Amino acid sequence: MDKHDRAPLYRLNLKDPWQLLAVGFGSGLVPKAPGTFGSLAALPICAVLIYLPWYVSVIFILCFCVLATFACAKAEKSLGMHDNSCIVADEFAGMFISVLFYPQDFRWCILAFVLFRFFDILKPFPVSWADKKVNGAFGVMLDDIIAAFFALFASQIVFSLIRML
Repeated sequence: MDKHDRAPLYRLNLKDPWQLLAVGFGSGLVPKAPGTFGSLAALPICAVLIYLPWYVSVIFILCFCVLATFACAKAEKSLGMHDNSCIVADEFAGMFISVLFYPQDFRWCILAFVLFRFFDILKPFPVSWADKKVNGAFGVMLDDIIAAFFALFASQIVFSLIRML
């Protein structure tokens, strides 16, 4: 079944908080580019995370990733398929990781968004491997987490270059 197939969406129960989390509080239900809309929906939380101490952000991200993995499992079971594009909790996690160690200026969140979407769509190795080879809810999360670390690394290069100027 195609991951962009919208037919199984009728099986979702948005009254179930786990399934609501899996679809990014509804942001993953848009018909076109749900991953992009899920990433956009995460931006307000990212804008808060960059002002928190890094260790608080890391704890938040770890807790979120555990909860999101469980939510993805529940949504996959309801949908009867792996990694339907409406599941965007992984995009939220990716965005949260992407803004780790950012300067305390919410405008930098746009850089995280651009870089994360770039690596999530391009899927360089090992993102592509995780996307194709790792099944279940962990697989849903893993490719976006790896893409997020690519985005984080790229942004830190940008910040280093800016400091050198």
